Amino acid sequence: MIGIRVFILFAVLLISGALRAGELTEPDGYRMENYRAPVPASLAGATVLDDMGARALWETGAAVFIDVLPRAPKPKNLPEGTIWRDKARHSIPGAVWLVNVGYGAIAAETDAYFREGLARATEGDKTRPVVFFCLAECWMSWNAAKRALGYGYTSVHWYPDGTDGWTENHWETERIEPLP
Repeated sequence: MIGIRVFILFAVLLISGALRAGELTEPDGYRMENYRAPVPASLAGATVLDDMGARALWETGAAVFIDVLPRAPKPKNLPEGTIWRDKARHSIPGAVWLVNVGYGAIAAETDAYFREGLARATEGDKTRPVVFFCLAECWMSWNAAKRALGYGYTSVHWYPDGTDGWTENHWETERIEPLP
């Protein structure tokens, strides 16, 4: 009987240790690869929103929602006459889509696009609440929110469930186009 109890206790400790080991901590810098993977539960300097928190903030209309889903460029080597159709993006109503700004390393041109897009979306007010999102388990929104903090934005929110969490709740979406 004692042997079974010891075994069960050992198994519980082993499992709880494995769970703790599986908890992700924030990296010091940006996530540089494998962007579709489990994300940490926090982002230093930002407020992390669950589905209900994101919905409540969206309903106030006070925050700017920034969708950072990347968009594949049109292939340069398409045969002449090939029709290229970008994939439609259905997102949180009213969201601003800033494409390709969530990678760990971004080109100077992308950095300028991100800064300008944020300035336009917030009307130049770095204290205005901004909510960054993408898809569930996507580091793009984490990277973008971290970058915005580095730009001096002071009311940064991160919605890690993104449009996956939004649509799982059967909340409305709308088709959006990237900010040029």
